[in-house]
Amino acid sequence: MMSRIPHSLAALGAGLVSALAFEPVGWWPLMLLAVALLCESIARSASLWRALLVGWAFGVGQFLIGLNWIATAFTFQAAMPAWLGWIAVLLLSLYLAIYPAMAAGLAWRFGRTNRTALVLALAGGWAITEWLRATMFTGFAWNPIGVALVDTPLLGASRWIGTYGLSGLTAMIGASLWLLARKQWHVPAITAAAAVVVWALPAPAPVAPASLPPSDAPSPGGSEVSGAGVPIRSIRIVQPNIGQQDKWREGFEDEAYRRLERLTMKGAPEPRLVFWPEAAVTEPLSDERRGAERIVFEERLRATRTLGAADLLVTGGIGLSSTNRRHVDGATNSVFVMKPLGELVGRYDKAHLVPYGEYLPMRPILSAIGLSRLAPGDLDFNPGPGAQSMQLPGDWGKVGFQLCYEIIFSGEVVDRADRPDFIFNPSNDAWFGRWGPPQHLAQARLRAAEEGLPVIRSTPTGISALVDGHGRLRNAIPWQQAGFIDAALPAPLGPTLFARAGNLVPLALGFLMLIAAIALGRRRRYRLI
Repeated sequence: MMSRIPHSLAALGAGLVSALAFEPVGWWPLMLLAVALLCESIARSASLWRALLVGWAFGVGQFLIGLNWIATAFTFQAAMPAWLGWIAVLLLSLYLAIYPAMAAGLAWRFGRTNRTALVLALAGGWAITEWLRATMFTGFAWNPIGVALVDTPLLGASRWIGTYGLSGLTAMIGASLWLLARKQWHVPAITAAAAVVVWALPAPAPVAPASLPPSDAPSPGGSEVSGAGVPIRSIRIVQPNIGQQDKWREGFEDEAYRRLERLTMKGAPEPRLVFWPEAAVTEPLSDERRGAERIVFEERLRATRTLGAADLLVTGGIGLSSTNRRHVDGATNSVFVMKPLGELVGRYDKAHLVPYGEYLPMRPILSAIGLSRLAPGDLDFNPGPGAQSMQLPGDWGKVGFQLCYEIIFSGEVVDRADRPDFIFNPSNDAWFGRWGPPQHLAQARLRAAEEGLPVIRSTPTGISALVDGHGRLRNAIPWQQAGFIDAALPAPLGPTLFARAGNLVPLALGFLMLIAAIALGRRRRYRLI
């Protein structure tokens, strides 16, 4: 019993430390050191159950610190006490830690007699179990360990092996440090060589969006042409700095519009694509009830009244649904694309909704004991059909939408049959404290690098940003500051390997490492300790 406690406590401590590798702290080497300590604890485990406990303790520590922003969300509503937020973080961490536990169990099962096999099984198992975490029970893909490397050159590896493959590589590098400490050199050398090769592989070249005129053709409206032969498309990203404590406050709508309009109007009068945050317009921009058409049109007219004649507005808003055309029986969290004078061009409805945030699972039971969803209102949101691309009028190309939380799901952000030229990710991170917004941005950067597509983020309080197809941060508005970004929309890259094959790549890589671990574990047996 006593021999089990130090290993579990060491793994818990390593997990707590590893959370500091994520944003906003961003000390990424700590993730590698934490994985090395995890390997030592797994190797010293006397049984499979103890190895599972070690992996579970590591996961609890990592999620408990990394997901602390969830507790902040409970402070913005009165239906439940704020302290319940920390209970929610703890319970969620206890569940999510099952997935690192499975990876640790695989490492012990197939590597208990061979350190190389342990390393391979841990890395392969980590890639597979992170994919499972993003899939099971609607999925929760937040903070894969590979996102800790988003500010390193290895970010580029995600265009080949995806996020879960990058997490496997992160585990492999950390485990290689453990082998180096034990004076085993061959696996660290192979891992270093693999990391260099993946880093050095060329990225796809920028391409002119198929929906735009070629470089040798005149551009409609006399648009300028960039050096890459792509028409310069001017965009504006707006961040009004509207906190969650004010957003739904009665009477605040006029002030919200003033802030949005002031930031939209500034600048040169040229055709622009203007981006507002998730639910920037709090009154419905769509309502299926009979007789609501005039009210909806007036709201659209109000939202677009500061646009220039050739501008487009892309904004988050709410849609109301009614099966009998009389009573509201559902709502959608949506993105609306509008021309001046309130003309609706298109709409996207969020598909991957947040449990307890946008709908209450098991509503009859949970509502009876006093629980409610965190977002204002008693109506659950209805899901949309999934990733979609929309052709925009003029020179703007084709946009794909991922609304807030949806952007964290690797391999699910693009309609692969209709590849867009860029992704718009409106979000409302205003109720996720100091840690949530930078973590959200880091994961959006991973999606950009994986898919080779620029990502535009507009949020009420930050961090709004423009990310190019390499995952690099071109510009950003700091947290809790009002402002706007004027920029040329970066050209998309050609489809990456991941964009073509999706999560088949990291899953195949994970299973290959597991198979290699099984083969090595049977071939050579020796005592680890």
